[in-house]
Amino acid sequence: MKAAPPLTIVNGLLVLPEGTPRHGSVRVEGGRITALGADIGSGETRVIDAGGAIIAPGLVDLGVFAVDKPAFHFGGITRAALMPDQRPPLDHPSTVRYAAQSGKPDFWVHPLGAATRGLEGVELAEIALMRDAGARAVATGRNWIADSGTMLRLLRYAAMLDLVVVSHAEDGGLTGNAVATAGEMATRLGLPSAPAEAEALAVTRDIALAEMSGARLHFRQVTTAASLALVRAAKSRGVPVTAGVSPAHFMLSDIAVADFRTFARLSPPLRSEADRQAVRAALADGTIDVITSNHDPRGPEDKRLPFADAEPGMAGAETLLPLTLNLVRDGVIDMTRAFRLLAANPARLLGIDAGVLKAGAEADIAVIDPERPWIVDSDRMAAAAGNTPFDKQPVQGRVLALFKGGAPVGGYRLE
Repeated sequence: MKAAPPLTIVNGLLVLPEGTPRHGSVRVEGGRITALGADIGSGETRVIDAGGAIIAPGLVDLGVFAVDKPAFHFGGITRAALMPDQRPPLDHPSTVRYAAQSGKPDFWVHPLGAATRGLEGVELAEIALMRDAGARAVATGRNWIADSGTMLRLLRYAAMLDLVVVSHAEDGGLTGNAVATAGEMATRLGLPSAPAEAEALAVTRDIALAEMSGARLHFRQVTTAASLALVRAAKSRGVPVTAGVSPAHFMLSDIAVADFRTFARLSPPLRSEADRQAVRAALADGTIDVITSNHDPRGPEDKRLPFADAEPGMAGAETLLPLTLNLVRDGVIDMTRAFRLLAANPARLLGIDAGVLKAGAEADIAVIDPERPWIVDSDRMAAAAGNTPFDKQPVQGRVLALFKGGAPVGGYRLE
């Protein structure tokens, strides 16, 4: 990508790695941040007035299922880790290499290599070769690896290669064909369900194996109180385990499926209100490290079906930022931590130099009005499909301008 002309974004609130956002400017030259602070001057650069809006790092979305650039740009996402559940799966160096180039120049895709061939959970894939081809981590995909011996070999191999293992935390022996969490709502609707303990059992086993192997383990989504307690305890023992969650699981409970709304058919399924509150508490106390969109756009052929037959997934890229900002308004987290969860921590886990505003970093920058109201509309989303459980809900927080390597992308919306 050709380096963008020099520019200075002035009159904004800088979200830095530490401390509260403070008034200042950021200067970009040669595609990188060269200075930031209160009195940096603009030099011979193009000047953009942020008008008091937030100047933050571009978001890094850890664990998406499709490269959907219009939706990512709308949501302020400049990089995303692509799950290996593609057609064909990302279980070979050539498919990983292709995926790594698929978004450039205005969006960077960081592929997650498949942990096993065909994501079948049996034979380890060519992990070292995939790392050399651009894989930033390895992932079990939509499913849990049931064989403990296979999982231990994976963790040991990944530890040797210094790669994070991204695990799906649900014991498939318990979940089977379940589409909901066992409880009053699933019983009332007559939906196939699995106990919430299916997640805790998977988390327990994987933490034990990570402790044995010394590998870095990331649970892409942890959504129950019991599982979060296990992660919290493992962290206190020094186990290198991290956890993520999507906005759906801190905003919604299983009540959202009451009308058989297939837009609320997710994986893992929505949990009880007590579990939702536990997720919010885990975000507040630092147990959860990453908020991911879990972006998985599904068309009507997958969603206009009986609930038990519909495919799981939601279009989450466009709502990731405003729903996370709800946590800031509610006092659960502060603005600085919000961007750690959305950008800095995912970048650190992927081993990429991104996700923070600092001199020398690539100029992936979002200018954001955190208070701007808008209404989520599944019929007007930028995503390939608008399957969002937040359809018609009012939200606050909008990206006004987005820069990838200092170049404006996704439409220039500063007024």
